[in-house]
Amino acid sequence: MSSQCSDQNRFQFAKSSAVDDIVLLNASMTDFTYGKHAHEEFSIGVTLRGRQDFFAVGQFHKSHPGSVIILNPDDAHDGESGGDKALEYKMLYVKPEQLTPALSALGMPHPEHFRVKHTVSQQDTLRDQVLRLASLIESDGTTSSEYESGLFELAEQLVPMQEQSVLQPASRMHRLLNNAKEYLQDNYTKEVALDELCQVACLSKFHFLRSFKDYTGMTPHQYWLNIRINRARQALKSGIPVSNVANIFGFNDLSHFNRRFKPVFGMTPYQYQRLILSP
Repeated sequence: MSSQCSDQNRFQFAKSSAVDDIVLLNASMTDFTYGKHAHEEFSIGVTLRGRQDFFAVGQFHKSHPGSVIILNPDDAHDGESGGDKALEYKMLYVKPEQLTPALSALGMPHPEHFRVKHTVSQQDTLRDQVLRLASLIESDGTTSSEYESGLFELAEQLVPMQEQSVLQPASRMHRLLNNAKEYLQDNYTKEVALDELCQVACLSKFHFLRSFKDYTGMTPHQYWLNIRINRARQALKSGIPVSNVANIFGFNDLSHFNRRFKPVFGMTPYQYQRLILSP
């Protein structure tokens, strides 16, 4: 476990010794504001002290102590400390494929499309399970079976919270916008022209811009940049030198990479890599 601290903000990461993929963030912040971004993982956390104010899924939310925040993959959001007290929270980042086996075993149809309906929950059992799984990650003696049991129990708590609309056939507009999203995901190493995206989506320019932002919470450019930041983060976790990551993912220089990365993760790419790779 390692941390990055300032006078007002602290970001501490922990990884399970049994299963390396899930990351736990312990954060304390007073004057830091997250820029708009989205994660490729489920982000599931508990507010411990203070209040977390954030905009996500088209709504403004306030998470008070004891509340659980659940963000689906690709849910655009920001975040900051609300009120006068420092905000403290724990956040688990769980890849969708890590939940899929448990959701399937629980009888969930199409577990690969699972999404949670409510962004903020007051369920005590869910909160307790998130904190229990966090404690397993922080413990050096956790076995893989203990960890898998904790993840399964978390899935059990999430199943009743499923968003039913994702099981319905996608509308024509959503299919067209998903084509544009997939095109950006496949071409994130280059800057895709707006006209090119409009052709992929078969929509006029202004209709596409308005519809894409309504659907994803981000402009096409923000969505493309967010993909690059997430892919760059994965490269940092694999140990690729920071300067190489900046070049691979098309950032002009380290300063440019720093400016894009820090508003999402609270630290520079170098600081993040040093912390996430530390024993």
